Amino acid sequence: MRLVPIGGSDRSWNALKSHWKSDAESAGEDFSTWLNGVFAALDTVANQEPAKSGLYCFYDESNPRAFCEIKRLLISRFPTPVVRARFVTVSPLYDAGLIDLNGYAQLLVSLFSAVVWLSRTTLGSQIIRFNLRSPADAQYFTALQIVAPLSPFAKFTIKGAWIECVLKNVAS
Repeated sequence: MRLVPIGGSDRSWNALKSHWKSDAESAGEDFSTWLNGVFAALDTVANQEPAKSGLYCFYDESNPRAFCEIKRLLISRFPTPVVRARFVTVSPLYDAGLIDLNGYAQLLVSLFSAVVWLSRTTLGSQIIRFNLRSPADAQYFTALQIVAPLSPFAKFTIKGAWIECVLKNVAS
């Protein structure tokens, strides 16, 4: 699985929509009304310069399974830049129940792990705010709140539909 930037200039945003149109139809859903608001809202973001778009798609092999907006920004209550992931949207295969709840939980945890990796490597931030799709999704992450010596987190909290964590410093 991999998390990569997507946008309008390289047509990856349109490829995602096309792939999900096919997924929606195979699930018996009308794509013209499914997720209409999310795509309409994010079309503008996707069609900005790729470096500014902040949209990332999470792929399982060549299949897009989820996307979200990821930005590194300053938030006044934090001393350093924060990586914020929001607008998590999953493939119609999950929404229609063609992939079971265990697959859905695995997807969210894998996406979160990819955001942690991106934050630590490319985006260079120790603070992450990850917006779940629903407060009910917090159940998949509750174990990460337990303090453990090998945990990558110095702090890990869940408040409503938001995960907020601070990564431990990595010794070079």
